[in-house]
Amino acid sequence: MSELLPPTPGQTVGPFFGYALPYARGNELVEPGTPGAVRLHGTVYDGAGAPVPDALIEIWQTDPAGKVVARSGSLLRDGTFTGWGRAETDREGGYWFRTLNPGATEPGRAPFFVVTVFARGLQDRLFTRAYLPDATTDDVVALIPGPLENDPLLASLEPERRATLVTAREPDGSLRFDIRLQGERETVFLTYDEGPAAGKDGVGA
Repeated sequence: MSELLPPTPGQTVGPFFGYALPYARGNELVEPGTPGAVRLHGTVYDGAGAPVPDALIEIWQTDPAGKVVARSGSLLRDGTFTGWGRAETDREGGYWFRTLNPGATEPGRAPFFVVTVFARGLQDRLFTRAYLPDATTDDVVALIPGPLENDPLLASLEPERRATLVTAREPDGSLRFDIRLQGERETVFLTYDEGPAAGKDGVGA
């Protein structure tokens, strides 16, 4: 052939998060009606602000007393709280978990969920945190004195960037945490020196 053909554009296969990874009730860390149960929910957005319908979200957390739970049973829910859950996003990019409010790992520290994001276009998973809002204010940008202000990670960020790591308490008591992969108000993502275990501070934004 004397005619030169243009190269075929590069393509990726997948992601196939809908196969094998999701499992029944993976987003339900506690049973309905459990005392202290809270709904953590939000939407995953891409760089253009469009919802991502095929992402997978994992959370890792302490129990309400601030203890890292080291127990098996996450894949087969039997009433055991393990502090780990997995949820896939729906067609509108939404996800939700039924869980418990995490406790602080140390007195005066801010409680948080460790959040892992798998999504199309990512070469590897992303890590971030979803902090509980201070009980004294809904203004996550101002962050008046309290556990949030004393957190080393949040203190290292500009106020506007800190706000992307703090959940919003909804009128019904649920926690909203939207995840923006790129663009305006992009969520702060972290790298871990010692692994993403709850309670460790070996992180970098």
